[in-house]
Amino acid sequence: MRARDLLTAFPTVTLETPVAEAARLLADQGLPGLIVVDGDGLPISILPGTQVLRLAVPGYCQDDPALARVIDEAHADVFLRAVAGRTVREAMPRERRELPVTDPDATVLEVAALMARTHSPLAAVVEDGRLVGAVTLRTLLDRVLVA
Repeated sequence: MRARDLLTAFPTVTLETPVAEAARLLADQGLPGLIVVDGDGLPISILPGTQVLRLAVPGYCQDDPALARVIDEAHADVFLRAVAGRTVREAMPRERRELPVTDPDATVLEVAALMARTHSPLAAVVEDGRLVGAVTLRTLLDRVLVA
């Protein structure tokens, strides 16, 4: 089995996509993350859904989750609305990480190793200089566990 056998069409965003739009894609389609592409449509990063949450959750609550307990729901909603007007660029991890990109001929083990090494819930698949889809952790596990 190769990456091409696990391939899924996958939505993309750019660095200038509004975070609210990215969050809607994540929620509406039940995605673990999004592929961030450049102007040519080539992957430049993977944006895990947790990075979008980092924009909405105050840093002090991330540092000490017990502090989140003292914030009532009305004020929590204010934090979530704070992502309005912000872009995917602002949600990107500060540290540059290895980009989980592979080709359609990669074996299942190669894709799994790439995803594990990069801590990514998906791997972008590029062929002949263009994005052809992605392999998600769910698809990978579904296929491997059935085999």
